[in-house]
Amino acid sequence: MASTVSDLQILYEDNHIIIINKQVGDISQGDKTGDTPLSDIVKDYLKKKYNKPGNVFLGVVHRLDRPTSGVIVFARTSKALERLNKMLRDKLLKKTYWAIVKNKPLKTQDTLVHYLRKNPKNNKSTTFTKPTEGAKKAILHYKIIKELDNYTLLEIDLETGRHHQIRTQLSTIGSPIKGDLKYGFDRSNKNGGIHLHARKIEFEHPVSKKMIAIIAPIQNDDIIWKNCL
Repeated sequence: MASTVSDLQILYEDNHIIIINKQVGDISQGDKTGDTPLSDIVKDYLKKKYNKPGNVFLGVVHRLDRPTSGVIVFARTSKALERLNKMLRDKLLKKTYWAIVKNKPLKTQDTLVHYLRKNPKNNKSTTFTKPTEGAKKAILHYKIIKELDNYTLLEIDLETGRHHQIRTQLSTIGSPIKGDLKYGFDRSNKNGGIHLHARKIEFEHPVSKKMIAIIAPIQNDDIIWKNCL
């Protein structure tokens, strides 16, 4: 169920940035579906809250796939957007994800290095084990943090931010994310999402320079997610 202004889950807000707990089904910004993006919903919220006439500025700093949930940062000023974009390029935004997989990885923790090539026709990435034309290097670090009856909870730190990176890299090692039909899981989730959640983001505030660390709560009543807490 996608967000509306009335149920928007705001994790942090000041004059320069606003951080949202994205729900499964939200699109980060407009796409070919024509569905209302989360960025527009946040703009509506700001317009109503501060009684702003005309257009409201909101910069999309980074994106989350539609079937995922979790923490996402928007810039409320052009200065904040410019600085956050630079921090993103310089890998100064530390993002931590949780993923629930069916097949436990062979190693308790590991660093995965692959080369990913995006196919825009089917919106899917292909994995290669060595440098390949058109493929970008992808690095992530994972560790097992909980074993459930039929699933395993992984914590993932991204070193690069490639298209569908976590989804395709975990699938490549034989541990596709629960509900992710596109990358090898055997059945979909009822809500159309996948069990991938952007759990935490840490960065230096683009204006005040204080350290920001935001954790996004698991937001639905999914029993498997609840068993992870």
